[in-house]
Formats: sequence, C-alpha cells, structure tokens
Amino acid sequence: MLRKKTNGVAIGSQTSSFIGKATEKVVDRRAFLKGSGLAVGGLATAAALVGSNVKPVQAAVSSAAVSMKKTVCTHCSVGCTVMAEVQNGVWTGQEPGWDSPINLGAHCAKGASVRETASGERRLKYPMKLVSGKWTRMSWDDAINEIGDKMESIRKSSGPDSVYWLGSAKFNNEQSYLFRKFYAYWGSNNGDHQARICHSTTVAGVANTWGYGAMTNSYNDIHNSKAIFVIGGNPAEAHPVSLMHLMKAKEQNNAPLIVCDPRFTRTAAHADEYVRFRPGSDVALIWGIMWHIFENKWEDKEFIRQRVYGMDDVRAEVKKWNPEETERVTGVPGSQLKRVAKIMANSRPGTFIWCMGGTQHTNGNNNTRAYCAFQLALGNMGTAGGGANIFRGHDNVQGATDFCILSHSLPGYYGLSAGAWKHWSRVWGEDYNWIKARFASMKGKDGKTKSLMNQKGIPVSRWIDGVLENKANIEQPDNLKAMVFWGHAPNSQTRMKEMKVAMEKLDLMVVIDPYPTVSAVLSDKTDGVYLLPSTTQFETYGSVTASNRSLQWREKVIEPSFDSLPDHTIMYKFAKKFGFADRMFRQIKVTNDEPLIEDVTREFNSGMWTIGYTGQSPERLKAHMKNQHVFDRTTLQAVGSEVDGDYYGLPWPCWGNPEMKHPGTPLLYDTSKPVAEGGLCFRARFGVEHEGNNLLAEGSYPVGSEIKDGYPQFTMAMLKKLGWDKDLTAKEKAAIDKVAGDKTNWKVDLSGGIQRVAIKHGCAPFGNAKARVKVWTFPDPIPLHREPLYTSRRDLVADYPTYSDRMAYRLPTLYKSIQDVDHSKKFPIILTSGRLVEYEGGGDETRSNPWLAELQQDMFVEINTFDANSKGIRNGAMVWVATPEGARIKVMAQVTERVAKGVAFLPFHFGGHMEGKDLRSKYPQGSDPYVLGESANTAMTYGYDVVTQMQESKCSLCEIELA
Repeated sequence: MLRKKTNGVAIGSQTSSFIGKATEKVVDRRAFLKGSGLAVGGLATAAALVGSNVKPVQAAVSSAAVSMKKTVCTHCSVGCTVMAEVQNGVWTGQEPGWDSPINLGAHCAKGASVRETASGERRLKYPMKLVSGKWTRMSWDDAINEIGDKMESIRKSSGPDSVYWLGSAKFNNEQSYLFRKFYAYWGSNNGDHQARICHSTTVAGVANTWGYGAMTNSYNDIHNSKAIFVIGGNPAEAHPVSLMHLMKAKEQNNAPLIVCDPRFTRTAAHADEYVRFRPGSDVALIWGIMWHIFENKWEDKEFIRQRVYGMDDVRAEVKKWNPEETERVTGVPGSQLKRVAKIMANSRPGTFIWCMGGTQHTNGNNNTRAYCAFQLALGNMGTAGGGANIFRGHDNVQGATDFCILSHSLPGYYGLSAGAWKHWSRVWGEDYNWIKARFASMKGKDGKTKSLMNQKGIPVSRWIDGVLENKANIEQPDNLKAMVFWGHAPNSQTRMKEMKVAMEKLDLMVVIDPYPTVSAVLSDKTDGVYLLPSTTQFETYGSVTASNRSLQWREKVIEPSFDSLPDHTIMYKFAKKFGFADRMFRQIKVTNDEPLIEDVTREFNSGMWTIGYTGQSPERLKAHMKNQHVFDRTTLQAVGSEVDGDYYGLPWPCWGNPEMKHPGTPLLYDTSKPVAEGGLCFRARFGVEHEGNNLLAEGSYPVGSEIKDGYPQFTMAMLKKLGWDKDLTAKEKAAIDKVAGDKTNWKVDLSGGIQRVAIKHGCAPFGNAKARVKVWTFPDPIPLHREPLYTSRRDLVADYPTYSDRMAYRLPTLYKSIQDVDHSKKFPIILTSGRLVEYEGGGDETRSNPWLAELQQDMFVEINTFDANSKGIRNGAMVWVATPEGARIKVMAQVTERVAKGVAFLPFHFGGHMEGKDLRSKYPQGSDPYVLGESANTAMTYGYDVVTQMQESKCSLCEIELA
C-alpha cells in the first residue's frame, strides 16, 4: 500500500529542494503542505511533480487564528511535550516542546508524527459489529445495550469472573483509576493491562527489594552519572529522546557506556564496552561481574552495613560464579567481565538501566533483583547519578500500573486484603458489604468457602488459558466467556496460534480502541464481535505519569473525531447500563455522560497515600506545564515563579495533601536532603527483623530526621509513643479515630495527618529500613540462574533446572514438564524479540501512520551470516520461522552480524498476517494499517515468570528455512 523505495531512499526525494525553496520564499513548511495538498500523501504527491515544469507557487494559507495546545506524546514513557497548532478546531501543525525539561525541544520519528495519530484516516470511525462475517455500523446506544445485555447474561449464568476487563497503558491516570474502580464495581479481579507483559517482574522484584517498584532517579539525572550500564534495553530505538540524556553524561563526564545485550543494537553502537551474552542468562552474567567486585573488595561496605540486608547470602551465591562457570553459561569471557566490574567500581556513581530484555523471562523476577543487588553492592542507590533507571514502554504504563489496572491489587498497590477494600470503600464513600456482595465465592481445596474479592485474578498473559483450560482445573466458578480488549494489542502477547482458538471459543469479544487492532481480524468468528471507537489522548485531557514518576497534564488538542468517545465516557455509559453509575460517580461531576477529569484527580488524591499520589492536584500540575521553562534541566527543580522549589511533575511520592506543598521526590531513597524537600530512605515494608536479624537502617537517615536511626512505618500508636500526636489537628484526630484509632497507619489515614506530622519531624511516613536482597517470600529468596523452558543448552538443565509445575493466578502453570522435552535438535536457533524505532507496541497506530509506515514496510527476521549461508538463505529472501509449539511465520530474512551465530531476532510490532495468510480483507473498510506483517508472537512460545506470570518473549527456539 505504500510507495516503493529505491536504494533505500523514498522516491520523490528529488523534490526536497523545490519544497525548501517554495517554503522559504512564501510560507513555512507546515502551511505550504497544508495549502498545497501535500499534507496527505506527502512526497508521493511531490514525486509526480518532478521535472522541468515544476515551479514554486504561492501556497494558500488559512487566515484562521492559531491556538497552541500543550500535550504529551502518546508513545514511549519519556514524556515528551508536544506543542499542537490548532486552527478552527483542526490540528494543523506541531512542534516539540522547547521549554520541556524532559525533551528539550527534541522529538523522535514517532513523536514528530503524532498529529497523524489523532487525524489519521485509518481510524475506527463508528461502532460496528460482525453480522454473518460482515462489519455492520450501529449506534452507540445500541452497542452499549447489546453488549451490556450479553454481559449480564454471562454474569448470571457463569458469574462476574467470566467477563475479562483488559485495560490499557494508553489511558491517562484518571481513566486508569476509573477503569480499576469500574471492574471492582462489576465484581471481579479479572482485569489487567500491558504492564503485566512488560515490567511486572520489575515492579515485583524492585518493590520487594527496597519498597517501591519504579524508576528511582530520572532521565535527566543521568547527566550526573560517571558510568552507564544498560542491559536488556535499546533506548536508541525504544526511547530515542532519552539517548540525549545518556550522551550528555558520556560527553560531559566522560562516562563509559556499557551495553549488555545478545544483539548488537543501535544503542550498543554507542557503547565503550559491548557485552554480547546468551539470551536468558542475565543472573549468571550479573553474578559473574559481582564475583570480580567481591573478589577485589570493590563493594561499598559501609553502605551495605547501614542500608542492606542479606548481602552475605548474595555473596555466597556469587562465589559459585567464577569466570569459568560464568563463561560456560553466558558465553562471556571472564576478562571482559572483570573489565566491566572495574569500570563500574572506579566510576561511581553509576546508573543501571534496564528494559524488557531483562524482564520478559520465566526468570524475570530473579533478573531484576540481581540488578538491584548489583547497585546496592556498589552503593549506587539513593544518590544523584546512580539508581535503577527502569525505562518503561508506553506513555502511561507507569501511571496505569500505579493505579493498578492489575489482577492482584487495588490502586496504589494496596493489595486485595479486606483492609485494602475497606480503605478504598471509605475513599469512594461506598458500603463495603455492597461491594463484597458483587463478587462470587467458591470452595477452596480446604473445603472452605472464600470470596474471590480477595483472590488474585487471571493475568492478561494467561487469559488464553482462562478460556481453554478445563473448567475443573481453574480456581474460579467458570471459564472466561467474554473478553474486553480496551486499548490493547493482542499481538503483543505470546502463543497467538492458541489465542486465535481462544477468541473463537468466546461468546463475546469487544474491542475498544481508536484503531481496530489485530483483535478485529485474528479469529474466524463471524458474530459476537464488537468494535467501539475510543478517542486518542489528544481528544481528551488529564494527567499522565512518565517513567521517572513525574506527572504531566495534557490539554485537549481537538474535539473527538468521527463518532469516537473518550474512554471515561464509555466507562460511564457501561456503568449506567449495569446500574451502578450513581454509586461509582457519586463524588464526580458528570456532564453529558462525561465524568469531569479534575474531580477524578481529586478523588484519587484522597486515597493514594501509599505512593504519594495525593499532593498532585490538577491546579499544581497545570502550573507546572505553564512554567516548564523555570525547571532546571538536570535537577528538575524549579527556580523562581509560582512553582519555586517544586520538582517537575511532582514525582511521587508527593506526600500529604496538595495544601502541604510537598515538592515531589526526584530521587528515591536519597538521604542527603530532608523528606520535606524530596529526600527519602528505604521503605520499612518487610517488618523489623528476619530470623533474628535487624531489618531497620543502622545509623542512616534523611537529613533533618529527629530519629537518628532506623524506624518502622508510622501509626497513630507510634505518634503517641513519640509524643508527636499533639501536632495533629482535631480534625485529623477525628479522621484517624474513625478508621482504626491507634492502629491507623500512614497508608489509610484519609486526613493525611500522620504523614504530615512524621514529615514535620524529618521522618519518612513509611519508615526507615534496609533494602533486602534476600526476598524470603519468593520461590528463590536469592536470585538464581535457571535455564529457559526452551533451552538449546541441554547440558545445563541438570545444574540449573526450572521450577516444578504449579498453580498460579487461578491456573495450572507449566515449567518442568516443558523443559524436560528436548527440542534443541529440531529447533537449534535461539529466538528473541524486540523493538524498532519506527513503531511502538503492537504497531496498530504507528503502522497506520504513513510517515512511519514508509520507513519500515517489511516484517523480517535477523539471522547471522553463518547460519544464513549454511541454510542457503540470501538477504531479502522470504523464509519460514518455525517454533516448537507448532507455529510458523513467513518473513523476510535480514542477514546480519547484529545477532550471534545460533541466535535470531524478530521485531514485535507487526500484525495482520497469520502463518503466511494475509488478513487485510478482514479489516473494516478503510481501517487496515498501511503495513501488515506476521506477528513475532505467533512464533513465541509458552513460559511465565513464577512470581508475576510475565510472559517469556526473549528466549525460545526456532528453525529457519527458505520459503
């Protein structure tokens, strides 16, 4: 569907000089393109003009006034500001935000073309349903009523857990919060979103190490780094604008860049030290580096003594990973790892960056905890230039995770205990027993009846098994019967061949999205599928959380296009259909079925005490966006103006209520400044002792603390013991008494009084403890290397076996039974996957964008030159990539040294082909993306992290043959 390229250059490039001259003489580029009709078709139209008859002409320029709207890019998590130019309600141009302290006037290819996301012709335009295999237009009222009736019927026959609510990292914070609240009111924990399959192992691993499961520092703080360690991440393609922050440290500090990756990426091309290692051996690699750190006594002994628990146990495990064993498992020579260890030891503070290459493994939680142990050993935590800089994927995947569009927690990581539900019932002004009655219950194996209200739901990674697994083996009353894909790309999930079968078994499938997604075409269903057009984030407004925990406020750029509706409006319509809208929105103003975003912000401000989403009022966030120019480009602290002293975006935790004016916390666990000014210590989340050992910090505390040692989390009883309860107001005391009196802690005190008083005395409300590198509540308390389920190294299975099969998140989960079967002879090549700079996520939006689609038109597999030559495969040839579970995909071969011998790489942004079959004809007319291709995840196989059920998409096996 797109223009052909010649020698890698788009046809029509000869006209670039003509365009330049014309715009230079008459109008600017955007006005010229708009007036000349080149805005759609671009250089394809210009190509027809090449020749001697081409002459510059005066472009017709609209005289309408231009209004500027400030919004945030909807692609990755860097949080780049976009300045949108609007005339007569039409988005006519854009520029990067030059005042933004995050993107500093820069954009990547995706950010530079976001106008097309909102204005694109391939969008869903009105509600539709499949009738005898044909897409048929319908009204919103009919769609809501039909879908609602079918869901109520399923609820009555199979229970509320048979409807699955799959949400989105594309929601803004307010929509994320409402969506989690929505399926709580529906009466199920069967809801989730993309974070499960991108960074769930990060959140679990990091939160269980030092308290919070998020990026500890910021992109900007990397300016202070003396060394940069990147593993399983490719920021040059996945987070392009972030690379300028890395390069600043490299240039101004002479900071060495170390990149550890099985593939020589565009980021690796910038590295001072590139470490190629075998996919799936991250723990072995990290322990192999730490072997040299401990052997040479390069660790920070005083930091460990004061602030770390369990390092001796890590030391004992690391001792096994001498250079010989490390090389046997990872393929990396000990001499290189010693060099890496020495660089990191001699260049402190060093930052540690990771992405999905480290998380998407059956061993993912062990990987992320090993990364944390590495930084703790070097004393690189809680300091500028150090930290665990976890680069998240989608624009609001951090916020959607914080609001817990998850199957195992309520907003703010409160969990699912009765106490958590009672807290949120108080916030919502709801009757706890009414909410409880909405949930199903069932008998457990012990014969006792339990409410599913307190049980983890099925994660998105496993919804396929929720449909296909034998009902008797599932820990809920019935199988999944209905799926709601709300802003989700199904091709971002593994096992797509089984997914197709699962979709066809569903009674009801609902897709809510600005674009139809692969969900619309993957199955062969002819009825029972609905497509509902939601707006993009440029057609609504609200807050969004970047990877560094900063919140930014988007303005609405344009009104909803076509017949699309904002996500929160659709939520309200469904709540009204189900009869609980008046209860769910009792504290939120609703006009024409649209809940007021600012009221939603204020409601979550009143309840998100655990992670400090309480101080960021709409007014404070809007003031930050208005005054972007006053924030320092490295520290992110404002100098002067109405926001003086604040950190940009009030990064959480922003303690207390908005009136307390906490500035936000730019660096987690930084004891060099008072808590009231953004300082912090490690969280006391795991008790005060373990096996007789002290878990509280020893002689370490934030500047200004009146307690000069470690201490547990604050409660009313603790305030009384310290004599600080006298600092509470009468109103605060009454609110505390109403919750649980002396037992009320800092997380459930709706007045914020306990937090306010603790901070007044220089203390962190959540206590002051040691980080723990020994997580005794996990299957592997100390991170262990375990071979992938589909491993090519059968010689290592006996030494490093996987787990036994077990139940997890309501479902049987396989480990040993898969690993026991040797597939390595028939499928000898390791298969991994990753991102491209041109596309994002499942690719539906970006492959529907002509400016991006032109750049990468073919799905491909990277294959090493040796492997290709051995199989008679030439560059550009079509090949079949087959995997052990019976799937195969037809793609173009890219013969390259980027991947090692015996390793192949697939980008995961493509969809619309299935095992060689083109599905373009199945899309609603005019909504098919410009570029289609096989999905990498059709080929990727079974495998899930033992703690979070993260999918394994970075290490499987395959065979590649000429098509």
